[in-house]
Amino acid sequence: MHARLSLLPLQLEDVGYNVDGQRLIGDITLRFDPGRPTLVLGPNGAGKSLLLRLCHGLIQPSTGKVSWLGPAGRNPQSRRFDQAMVFQKPVLLRRSVLGNAEFPLKLRGLNSAARRDKAMAMLERVGLAALAQRPARVLSGGEQQRLALARAWALEPQILFLDEPSAALDPGATRQVEGIIESIAAGGTKIVMTTHDLGQAKRLAGDIIFLHRGGVTERTPATEFFNAPQSDVARAFLQGDLTW
Repeated sequence: MHARLSLLPLQLEDVGYNVDGQRLIGDITLRFDPGRPTLVLGPNGAGKSLLLRLCHGLIQPSTGKVSWLGPAGRNPQSRRFDQAMVFQKPVLLRRSVLGNAEFPLKLRGLNSAARRDKAMAMLERVGLAALAQRPARVLSGGEQQRLALARAWALEPQILFLDEPSAALDPGATRQVEGIIESIAAGGTKIVMTTHDLGQAKRLAGDIIFLHRGGVTERTPATEFFNAPQSDVARAFLQGDLTW
């Protein structure tokens, strides 16, 4: 990625989120620095997707603070293209595959020729160049997810949040998505990703955040987490005995 003012680290300080008086996430203090992907694990209802939405700024915390480094943190709206998020079910526009890939580049101010060239290059990277003129919404689930990743990747974000990007995909499509994620990470983008797939977490993660009932139970390097988890709930989760 080209040199620019750093957005990272991202810091969460005593972050909580309540709905109708019920705490869904509480007392979350985390820091995200450049480096290998961080995978967020935990049972259903632990708060994984909610954590990503708080980090991305889609929702505001009820308590605590989410902040970015220095001047970028004081004006995060001006740096909105330096972070991106891809959801489990991609949000695609009613236009072609190429039109979807070009859209964020148009918002960023690239002229027509420049955004078409870059969008086509990104589609080539994810294996969708031959489908550039096809309506995006008729793509298969795996193709749609690859398009969503290409669209985010085109912005060269410093941090990319991925909410179970392969949850509904078959093994072949999952491995294609993982390959793209690895390429994005290799280019210097920090990946923060939720998954229920422990094999996927072992393949991709540099470190693991384990959530249980809205709180961080542990954060450790991936090899340590899978070989010797620190908490009883994490051990139970890895053994398949913790479901909520």
